Amino acid sequence: MSAADKVAPPPTSSPPPPVKVCTGVNGLPKVLLRESRGSSAEVCLYGGQVTSWKNDHGEELLFVSSKAIFKPPKAIRGGIPICFPQFANHGSLEQHGFVRNRLWIVDNDPAPLPINSPSKAYVDLIFKPSDEDLKIWPHSFEFRLRVALGSGGDLMLTSRIRNTDAKPFTFTFAYHTYFSVSDISEVRVEGLETLDYLDNLQNKERFTEQGDALTFESEVDKVYLSTPTKIAILDHEKKRTFVIRKDGLPDAVVWNPWDKKAKAMADFGDDEYKHMLCVEPASIEKPITLKPGEEWRGRQELSAVPSSYCSGQLDPRKVLLGC
Repeated sequence: MSAADKVAPPPTSSPPPPVKVCTGVNGLPKVLLRESRGSSAEVCLYGGQVTSWKNDHGEELLFVSSKAIFKPPKAIRGGIPICFPQFANHGSLEQHGFVRNRLWIVDNDPAPLPINSPSKAYVDLIFKPSDEDLKIWPHSFEFRLRVALGSGGDLMLTSRIRNTDAKPFTFTFAYHTYFSVSDISEVRVEGLETLDYLDNLQNKERFTEQGDALTFESEVDKVYLSTPTKIAILDHEKKRTFVIRKDGLPDAVVWNPWDKKAKAMADFGDDEYKHMLCVEPASIEKPITLKPGEEWRGRQELSAVPSSYCSGQLDPRKVLLGC
């Protein structure tokens, strides 16, 4: 066979890069992370906010409202907003603080942080307050955020907040994570049974959780205290369990606005409350104080696994015990 008769091998399409900076809704810059097995995440630089997390089948795992407003200064309704330096109205600042509606930048020279996974799908972001921000909250700080996709599609967020001021400051914090669920009435949360909580619908009064698991049939807005490092969200209809692992974040907020509040929010669909649940690793009851030069770290790792069945019921014990 002559050289002319040889058949050239078909061109192979190169895999997408693990990290890509591109333009998102309304021209807002975003970072697209893609793991080699197909899972992906999107991080909007506005708010340093994860707005998408998909498994290797392309299924969206986070909830973002169809009415979300991707336009500053409005915060984005859904994904994983970061609440800092104040959660909700636990202080004098605007609701949930201000970093969720500021522009972050990609940190090209991040401080060392161990990588628990061989995946190259991660990005480091940094936020420093502007002069205007310092008028609102007069404390200098550096907020470094790493968003990473593990080789199994797990999503990891690590926040590091350093006091660069000459005086101490105190803050509260939450990863305001919106999970996508098939039907809120078919969802259970395991790992918060028998714990104390503050009920935001009853003027932050303290109660103790009763029952075997959390189920949902009306509005809920609770801050669970001294929570375990692992919490499971069981979606019966999808036969899927979300597992939240957290570090440095002793509290966990559980929130669903239900029908009346949903209709009152301009950036939230009237019936969308049926398809979302917020379970938010947080530090609220005991605010964190940083002395000059000190750094705080708070981490959450999210995974989605097929639910196990036992006698016809979802069995989260294997998930919670790591079996």
